[in-house]
Amino acid sequence: MRIGELAQRTGVSERSLRYYEEQRLLAADRTPGGHRDYPEPAVDRVIHIQELFAAGLCSKKIVQILPCLRDTDGGAAESATPELVGELQVERARINRMIADLLRSRDVLDEVIERAGAGFAAARV
Repeated sequence: MRIGELAQRTGVSERSLRYYEEQRLLAADRTPGGHRDYPEPAVDRVIHIQELFAAGLCSKKIVQILPCLRDTDGGAAESATPELVGELQVERARINRMIADLLRSRDVLDEVIERAGAGFAAARV
């Protein structure tokens, strides 16, 4: 499939797809006319890349992780090393800290909203 179709099917811009190729996250064959030609599994690959970026991983780390994932179902392949697993555990701990920070921030906002709402209700009485 051409880059435009892959972009449309994944919701990722053509510019991002070119960046993924530049970073060795994604590969495409070339047509005789020089156009990119992506295989069908590229759709799943791009979705995995997006998920890993959303988790806060950098492209260098994603390059290491992608060979350890099966594109079809996202499950683990056999190529994960103990070192990579350790690095991923560190990333998971970082994400857990971020989640805890966000939950605390949400609790503060809930408290402010509750107090502000009570203030408005008291003012209307």
